[in-house]
Amino acid sequence: MDLATQPLSEKSRDAYYWRLLATAASFALFGLGGLCLRLVIFPVLNCLPGDPQTHRMRARRTVSRCFWFFVRFMARAGVLTYDIQGAEKLGRPGQMIIANHPSLIDVVFLIGLVRHTNCVVKQGLWENPFTRGPLRSTEYISNDGSMDMLDAAADALKSGQTLIIFPEGTRTQPGQSPAFHRGAASIALRGAKILTPVTIKVNPSTLTKAEAWYRIPKRRVHFSFHVGADIDPQAFAACGPAPQASRKLNDYLHSYYIKELAEDERSTP
Repeated sequence: MDLATQPLSEKSRDAYYWRLLATAASFALFGLGGLCLRLVIFPVLNCLPGDPQTHRMRARRTVSRCFWFFVRFMARAGVLTYDIQGAEKLGRPGQMIIANHPSLIDVVFLIGLVRHTNCVVKQGLWENPFTRGPLRSTEYISNDGSMDMLDAAADALKSGQTLIIFPEGTRTQPGQSPAFHRGAASIALRGAKILTPVTIKVNPSTLTKAEAWYRIPKRRVHFSFHVGADIDPQAFAACGPAPQASRKLNDYLHSYYIKELAEDERSTP
């Protein structure tokens, strides 16, 4: 299944001041939406019947739908366009989804696509008043770098959950290749049934660590997502002790993304 927005005219891509206004509106909507989820939606959901797992899945489904609404809002407002190749391969039990991290809203896209997914999110979001409540209700995993985090992620996969993780741990520095931490490879070896890479390309670059939200590019941004072939983590588990297997898998993933992103760059007009 391929998802895509409609192509744009040159004139619409250059609507700079409209896009700046729409970008500000998008960030305001995201912040207000987070507060609404925390103060209104989740308190109501928590009053509904069900066991803890039912409440967790209900919360994740709600966040996913809100995120996808946010993506569609940005697309319809003219902030961005996108295409997604292979979305039907995402969301399987015990699947670990990894992705490079070129922009701030990559996680919004992926969680919006996968309705019931778990996700490893950065620690700072747990102190953010706009995101703290939703994160607690969804029981996403805090990326605090501890062994408890690795255990929680591996246990989630073993229990049949889908897990999204960005092995870089933070957004890619503009103009540099992604550098993966071995924690993601270790989690995959310990708990994942399948490992599925997603390559994300953003053109022109936006919402990187070096760019404030209001420094929008001169033309509309296009996000491209390509879901790659599944990887069997156990093929690397046979390479030796856990640290050695983790290193080999991490090196493989790093090489994979360098190749995929290089091909993307060569195909860009």
